[in-house]
Amino acid sequence: MSALTLTVAQVRYVNKAFWRNPASAFFTFAFPLMFLVIFTALLGHYQVRLPGRTISSATYYVAAMASFAVITACFNNIAMQTTFQRDAGILKRTNGTPLPSAAYLGARLAHALLVAVLLVVITAAFGRAFYGADVPSGLTLLRFLVMLLVGSAAFCALGFAITAVIPNADASAAIVNATILPLLFLSGIFIPFTASTPGWILWIARVFPVKHFADGMQAGFIGTAFSWTDVLVVAAWGVAGLLLAVRFFSWEPRTG
Repeated sequence: MSALTLTVAQVRYVNKAFWRNPASAFFTFAFPLMFLVIFTALLGHYQVRLPGRTISSATYYVAAMASFAVITACFNNIAMQTTFQRDAGILKRTNGTPLPSAAYLGARLAHALLVAVLLVVITAAFGRAFYGADVPSGLTLLRFLVMLLVGSAAFCALGFAITAVIPNADASAAIVNATILPLLFLSGIFIPFTASTPGWILWIARVFPVKHFADGMQAGFIGTAFSWTDVLVVAAWGVAGLLLAVRFFSWEPRTG
């Protein structure tokens, strides 16, 4: 069997395993919608000023929660699930089978991409139905899809990379959330930037990929200016994550 055939077969297996855990699947899809409803209800309806545009807070949070959904599916889930499988010895046994490592990891990445796309579609439909948010179309849709695919792949690579510093499954949720949650706040995902946002926060946002990814997603949903620099920054982080994963990824359970 070719590597592609094996990867496709493994994607089907990963997909079955995902849906056979209905609680996990439900909250994977429900979290972005829950946060969208909570933020709009808790913070009220107000105007958010973006470069060249002023939009309602509800529209802003539709785009923000779509970005959050992708990051959760590709970074959080990949990192935590891979760590649990490593500690349970599943990765070690899988690595001892004829299945190529690239097919196994590629299948995990492909499944995360599919879940991310489905999450964005659900979030966009929910935002359109309940908040009147715009849906990307035309050239905007093409650019949006480029950012979506590049961002999903990049955060999957970073998810694999961070498993190298997670000592065991019990620590996975703490380390993953401690890594990504501050960046979500410092990148304008949960709280929009304003004219009074401190300069050091803006500087941090420009360094890390979350803000660049969110800006690319906003360009599709909101119609703000699209920048290929955002795509390149996210892609660069993805390449860095891939290189780190190739160098430090472990199939063996940690003993210490």
